[in-house]
Amino acid sequence: MINFDQSMKRLRSVSGYLGSAVLNFSGETLYMDAENTGVDIAYSASIFNDAFRMISESSLDVGFSDASFVETKTHDGHVFLINSAGDQTGDNFSKLNVFAIFRDDGNVALAKMIIEKTAQGMSKEMSEL
Repeated sequence: MINFDQSMKRLRSVSGYLGSAVLNFSGETLYMDAENTGVDIAYSASIFNDAFRMISESSLDVGFSDASFVETKTHDGHVFLINSAGDQTGDNFSKLNVFAIFRDDGNVALAKMIIEKTAQGMSKEMSEL
């Protein structure tokens, strides 16, 4: 089994981090850290996941591949959802989405790099189960 808490440890240490969640392909929450947010991370992540899937469908409709990353920037923060890509040849079991929120003054560039690597690592672990 994946130790989500350990996998997300580096992300939690990035400046500006507020909270995160890991979702499976269907949007179910597998991990959640809402300690610093005061909001319902599971609900927000699920809404973002639905929007992400619609954006991905639109991307396919215009002839591109599935979406892999969505960022919403506001005047005071960033919300990310990154798809791990998983095993493109098999079912969707190993695909995971990482949802994270950061303050605008945080290290957003570092957060994006860590989220992507973390998502890919967890997806690889899932495919080996």
